[in-house]
Amino acid sequence: MRFSTIDELQEALRATSYLPDAGLSTALFLALTLEKPLLLEGEAGVGKTEAAKSLARATGARLIRLQCYEGLDVAHAVYEWNYARQLLHIRAAQEGTVDEGELYGPEFLIRRPLLEAIESDDPVVLLIDEIDRADDEFEAFLLEILSDFQITIPEIGTVAARRKPAVILTSNRTRELHDALKRRCLFHWIGHPTLEREIEIVTLRVPGVPERLAAEAARFVQGLRGLDLAKPPGVAETIDWTQALAALGQRELDAQVVESTLGSVLKYHEDFELVRDSDLVALVAEARVG
Repeated sequence: MRFSTIDELQEALRATSYLPDAGLSTALFLALTLEKPLLLEGEAGVGKTEAAKSLARATGARLIRLQCYEGLDVAHAVYEWNYARQLLHIRAAQEGTVDEGELYGPEFLIRRPLLEAIESDDPVVLLIDEIDRADDEFEAFLLEILSDFQITIPEIGTVAARRKPAVILTSNRTRELHDALKRRCLFHWIGHPTLEREIEIVTLRVPGVPERLAAEAARFVQGLRGLDLAKPPGVAETIDWTQALAALGQRELDAQVVESTLGSVLKYHEDFELVRDSDLVALVAEARVG
């Protein structure tokens, strides 16, 4: 599915309960229109992965996700040979029930996410998630895919995309990516939203939440981000926390409930202690006053 304007794409994303700002909407629109990979960077929890998921829903495309990690290799990301099937074929050939044929043909491939996305005839959004966690060698391997939408398999040759997938890469910037990869991508930085937008996002993502609770939760989380935390909470944590508060029947913030549910917002013990030392009651009061 193609969109003729940025506003049209933005409305389609909103219909999937994702609320991008003008900059992100423009970056996604250009990625689709120019058929270029898009690199999204930003702190954890700001909506990078969700952008790709929502784009797939908005376009009616299939989402294929490759979760990156240290040690990720071609066998897990691209393809590997089905050795068991090859062995059975050899035995059958020895028994004369089949021709020996070629043992390294497409029928013996186990397709992993990247090859599956390249070979797909249907619309695909390929999410390469947290590319900064992968090794330099794997990052270098991606260059052919990102520039030419093709994969070279030594035993077979080059497999080119019949229909280019929309490619979204995400990075939490735990390490700097190489210029060669960045040159092949459009780029957009996703920061924490303004208070007004965060309230709107929470209201959209937590249907039925009391307006006051959504506003106070967003203000409280924004106050937390002003502290020197090891991991400042992202929008994802605001949404999770608001869902938890709503599940407890809260219609507004209460210091005791806030303290008992902080595990939905903060993920490090040191951050818990810092928030308590910073006077949690005062933070709640500020969020309630607005």
